[in-house]
Amino acid sequence: MRRIKIFISSVQSEFADERKMLYEYLLSDALFGKLTDPFIFEMLPAADIKPDTAYLEQVRQCDIYLGIFGKEYGNPDPSGISPTEHEFTSACSDNKTRLIFLSSHSTSERDPREVSLIKRAEKELVRKKFNNAINLKNAVYSSIIRYLEEKGIIRTGPFDASICRGTTISDVDPDRVLWFVRLAREKRSFPLSETTEPETVLQHLNLFPQGELTNAAMLLFGRQPQKYFVSSELKCAQFTGTTFNKPIQSYQIYKGDVFQLVDQAVDFVLSRIDISVGTRERGVSVPTEYEIPRDAVAEAIVNAVAHRDYTSNGSVQVMLFRDRLEVTNPGHLPHELPLDTIKTERRSIPANPLLADPMFYAAYIEKLGTGIPDLVERCLAAGLREPEFESGLDFKIIIWRRGVISGTSEGRADIRGNIKNAGQDAGQDAGQDAGQDTGQDTGQDTGQDTGQDTGQDTGQDVTEIPEPVRRVILIMKGRMKRQKIQDELRLKHRESFVDYYLNPAMKTGYIEMTIPDALTSKNQQYRLTAKGKKTVQKLRRKTKNKK
Repeated sequence: MRRIKIFISSVQSEFADERKMLYEYLLSDALFGKLTDPFIFEMLPAADIKPDTAYLEQVRQCDIYLGIFGKEYGNPDPSGISPTEHEFTSACSDNKTRLIFLSSHSTSERDPREVSLIKRAEKELVRKKFNNAINLKNAVYSSIIRYLEEKGIIRTGPFDASICRGTTISDVDPDRVLWFVRLAREKRSFPLSETTEPETVLQHLNLFPQGELTNAAMLLFGRQPQKYFVSSELKCAQFTGTTFNKPIQSYQIYKGDVFQLVDQAVDFVLSRIDISVGTRERGVSVPTEYEIPRDAVAEAIVNAVAHRDYTSNGSVQVMLFRDRLEVTNPGHLPHELPLDTIKTERRSIPANPLLADPMFYAAYIEKLGTGIPDLVERCLAAGLREPEFESGLDFKIIIWRRGVISGTSEGRADIRGNIKNAGQDAGQDAGQDAGQDTGQDTGQDTGQDTGQDTGQDTGQDVTEIPEPVRRVILIMKGRMKRQKIQDELRLKHRESFVDYYLNPAMKTGYIEMTIPDALTSKNQQYRLTAKGKKTVQKLRRKTKNKK
């Protein structure tokens, strides 16, 4: 087998000890010693050839360019370019695999020319930071192992295909399997019927080989996935400003299968960003538009959950700031998919293929690698600044909120929802509702809730209404089932909707059940109360006054 040639590059005077350590490590390691052929400056024999020319020839011959960038830039030639930058440029020109490792120095500590070189690398490559020699060795080990796996030189099964030890079919939730089959049949014409046994569904999805559950099976359909994968939980936080400083306005840790994690996290974001609610002039449904397109929010979170490194102790984090949404996961881009191409490159290289397939069937992801380019297009179409992506120890997607230009925030003093055109629609609905509800309902409100202001104001300040409650009452029209209200708001996780929207709207007296004595009746619906109808009238007046 041909050995993998690794060219280890750095400013000669800065990382001599680290270069030597890596060289000796790669030669002495039981695996790398058989598979790799490292090269460092000190190996260059005396010869009638210029050192710079010899180094560049080694770069041309190598399979991996391993660059260590620190504070120093090196001695430039007459053109002002250092040997290290020449080597890096040569590796880029020849499309070599480039693994870049950055010291933890601050920008102010680095030579300005070295800062420029690092910025070049950041535009094209996966790079990692290190604090000391041991940290550097571990990062190099991880990166080379990934390279060898991706090239098929060493073969290990993907994490999601590994057997989840100590589990049985009783650890799978049959209700979640049934939910998946119903959704997959609706969205992607999944071939199995709803009466199919869970074991057969899992076998069809390659999640139950030889009667043993895979890690993917437990992450997708397990009763308690976090029992086996503690770090698979998802953390969401909302900050009042633009940094990670306290106070944290809201913080949630979500548990459940991967579908539930996505739904809960998406609903967390949607309930805390601006929303515009239109009218029913063109149909029976109320058009809703979030300041960040829902599909873009969902794609960022699905990407993190589906492609994360589940062997890491880190968790997916969804952080909402005043000016942006950040979604971070402990995962890496494949070496053959540079950072600068992911906005336009439509390639599918799933980190967890057995996890990705069911998520595709359920229409949570696209299989053809269209997710990130679509996310970018949706944000730009919504008038938002182009999203940004960072790849280092983790992979991060940054989606800018409305009003952000060149990294600044304009007019974002708070993040309460901005309801547009809703008061007018809600007032019309309230007037129509009086003639649609039962005599018991209308008898209490006749002549007072038809959209006319009676002057008997309760004095309530509508700005004090919790934002989720405000959103519910503004889309209410006559009698509506829970699922219809939830669909109007484009929310998917039932428990979150009930806890944060529906129940608070009932407890505060804005909506009520149509069958209060039968809480779980399949015919249960919800409607505005007299208080709710008067409130939407106030919102209508408030909207008109603003105009």
